[in-house]
Amino acid sequence: MKKPIIGISSSIIIDASGDFAGYWRSYVNTDYVRSVIKNGGVPMIIPFHTDEEVTKQQMSLCDGLLLSGGQDVSPMHYGQEPSQRLGDTFPERDRYEYSLISEAMQANKPILGICRGLQIINTYFKGTLYQDLSYIGGEVYKHSQGKNPKLATHHAYLEEHTKLYNIFGCDQIMVNSFHHQAIHELGEGLKISARARDGVIEAIEKEDYPFLLAVQWHPEMLHESCEEMNKIFRAHIAAC
Repeated sequence: MKKPIIGISSSIIIDASGDFAGYWRSYVNTDYVRSVIKNGGVPMIIPFHTDEEVTKQQMSLCDGLLLSGGQDVSPMHYGQEPSQRLGDTFPERDRYEYSLISEAMQANKPILGICRGLQIINTYFKGTLYQDLSYIGGEVYKHSQGKNPKLATHHAYLEEHTKLYNIFGCDQIMVNSFHHQAIHELGEGLKISARARDGVIEAIEKEDYPFLLAVQWHPEMLHESCEEMNKIFRAHIAAC
């Protein structure tokens, strides 16, 4: 039986020193690749570019799309100016991933977003972000744990009657956390499927679509240390 091909969005890393200082390289963290393989898919890294015709052909080769983590989404894409605590942005990558989403959705292909992938999906559907968690106000948990990505550090509470709840079969899980932004206004047609106890949105999904799920944590970094996190990848790949 042919295994589903999962297209993984990528970014650019720039050599800081050595013979090729300043050189651009396409990359994605290998945990994404390993998570897809472990759960029955064939990973295919989609290199960053700006050619929409190429995007169409790339997505035609894939059975599903996985949007990976990375830089902050440019606030220009959700109608805001940059705030003091905004991190590094890559507007061209934003547009590249919006194109990937558009092409995937035209063919009803399953989509999974991780961390930045959740934020890209929310802004694609005209939602907005808190440019930094400090702008939420009140007591917000530590959502950027700093080290040890294989360690889950806080709870996410799952909403009943959601795809995510059905995947895990319970109402709370432990997750890792490496983000300083969060969803502010939810995108059109999206549904919240998990929150942290401080109210920060941890997962979203789209009801009127075969499979579109996004999480704010990094299940790919937990796929070896926390076996239940593989349920997310299995569900995505099964949908493909």
